[in-house]
Amino acid sequence: MLRSVILAAARNERLKRLVTAAPVSRSVVRRFVAGAGVDDAIRVSHELTGQGLAVSLDRLGEDTTEREHAAANAKAYLALLSGLAVEGLTGSTELSVKLSAIGQALDPRLAIEHAREICAAAEAAGTTVTLDMEDHTTTDSTLAILAELRRDHPSTGAVLQAYLRRTETDCRELAYAGSRVRLCKGAYNEPAEVAYADPFDVDRSYVRCLKVLLAGSGYPMVATHDPRLLAIAAERARWYGRERGSYEYQMLYGVRPEEQKRLAGRGETVRVYVPYGDEWYGYLMRRLAERPANLTFFLRSMVSTR
Repeated sequence: MLRSVILAAARNERLKRLVTAAPVSRSVVRRFVAGAGVDDAIRVSHELTGQGLAVSLDRLGEDTTEREHAAANAKAYLALLSGLAVEGLTGSTELSVKLSAIGQALDPRLAIEHAREICAAAEAAGTTVTLDMEDHTTTDSTLAILAELRRDHPSTGAVLQAYLRRTETDCRELAYAGSRVRLCKGAYNEPAEVAYADPFDVDRSYVRCLKVLLAGSGYPMVATHDPRLLAIAAERARWYGRERGSYEYQMLYGVRPEEQKRLAGRGETVRVYVPYGDEWYGYLMRRLAERPANLTFFLRSMVSTR
């Protein structure tokens, strides 16, 4: 129930104004967000790659309702790529892009146009793009845009969410050679008819989907912090004869950093999902919903700044 309350809060504009205007210490937001600008994203990328970790950068912002805003978001990704190239980071750092930030709700063709531009620039810079998945109403559109982009940019990554009932089927369709697929649990407030609500059912779905991806010919990206699922992933990778480098682990910036370094120290590829930008409220709420224990940390930090 607490998870549902937090997710509802993520879309409450009044609460958003109250929280974002509160004197929250920098340490609270910076636990999960690199900072506001490109310089912050590059700084954190340097720090993480220096620790032997790979990076996926996400410029925060979604649900764009104006064409000018969508174009500005796409342009910001191009500026980020330019900065990464100058710093020599494109070999270890990719982009994560929310299609809703570049016009998906306005016109899927507009989102494709912007995404093509970003993918082409990423490819020229020596890196790639993964399309983030959002709530279930966008799943079909996102997968259709993915298929369109992969015609010219086959390394474009997909994201699938294990809590959706459809995902095992989607995994089977995307587990082909060259297909990069990030499997996560999911962090949106979805109706019971399309998504599993019980955490145990979500975990069981995650394992079924993971096995499909590891048994396939693609490149699975195992996005979880759950110790039990990480252990299952390692065991299943061995079972299916997966060599290190034929899959990777992905974790969020600020969540279990010691485990990230431990896995990397064992020779595993570990990619850290690093968001940056001013639009941090919705992202932070979803992180709190994924692990409600973080809410105590957040509230305690707010009180300590008063």
